[in-house]
Amino acid sequence: MNICVTGAAGFIGFHLAKRLLKEGYAVTGIDNLNACYGRSLKKARLRQLTGPGFRFHKIDICNRNKINKIFINNRFDRLIHLAAQAGVRYSLEAPHIYQRTNNEGFLNILEAVREVNIEHMVFASSSSVYGNNVKTPFSEHDRVDNPVSLYAATKRSSELTAGVYAKLFNIPLSGVRYFTVYGPWGRPDMALFKFTKLMLEGKAIEIYNKGQMVRNFTYIDDVVDGTIRVMNAPPVEKHEVALYNIGNNRAETVLDFVDTLESVLGTTARKKLVPMQPGDVLQTVADISKIRKLGYNPETSMRKGIENFVSWYKSYYR
Repeated sequence: MNICVTGAAGFIGFHLAKRLLKEGYAVTGIDNLNACYGRSLKKARLRQLTGPGFRFHKIDICNRNKINKIFINNRFDRLIHLAAQAGVRYSLEAPHIYQRTNNEGFLNILEAVREVNIEHMVFASSSSVYGNNVKTPFSEHDRVDNPVSLYAATKRSSELTAGVYAKLFNIPLSGVRYFTVYGPWGRPDMALFKFTKLMLEGKAIEIYNKGQMVRNFTYIDDVVDGTIRVMNAPPVEKHEVALYNIGNNRAETVLDFVDTLESVLGTTARKKLVPMQPGDVLQTVADISKIRKLGYNPETSMRKGIENFVSWYKSYYR
């Protein structure tokens, strides 16, 4: 089976491609290797994927002609679309990049899929679409019409656009809403990465909203497992998009996260408690009862996940 993974040099895309190759799939990776957080980490991820069964194409999903050509010239059985501009805070600084990549680029992918026969397309959404919903845990049945960041708005827009294509063109589509993913090879702008770097350098870390924000910290291996389970379960009703939360079953505060990191590093963080930032939400807690029906069962504890990250970080950065 030939699987296409867009965003293959990204955090989740890399881990997903690696797992698919290990399980015997042929994987075609697509990524534009943009310089959003430096290309060296992305190239290092790709070097982990080289070998039989993996092909890579350096393509921007906003290049409609090149995307169409790739899909026409290859016989992809399934597609996992992860390529996107990620991050809540950066969307306040560079809104046009988010609109272009997450909306125009997503539309190009859908148009390409429309012209070929793919068994199932899975696309990445985000827990950010829930905004500041008061009811927790967040369910796929909840209303999501009040995003509080441009990033969240583009992800919700993608879900709506996918729904139109599912209805009009009978495309089997599923969306996965990721909840606070962390682990080795993560992005430098993510909290665990920033905290670890600054604490090892003896510098202060900024903790928003005094650390009282609640999250489902979800380890990357569990996220990959959930994504593959969704990939292998095309929606029964092709005219509807199947949406799944991929999180864990533990609601923990950012301070819990920092406390565990302190314990793993064997150091005390210099904490600078700052107000909540624009675009942030107080809590993202997932109802995962729907994806549990596919056999999903997140197993990685926060401590084990942080230990794995710190071990990788120290090895990668010497």
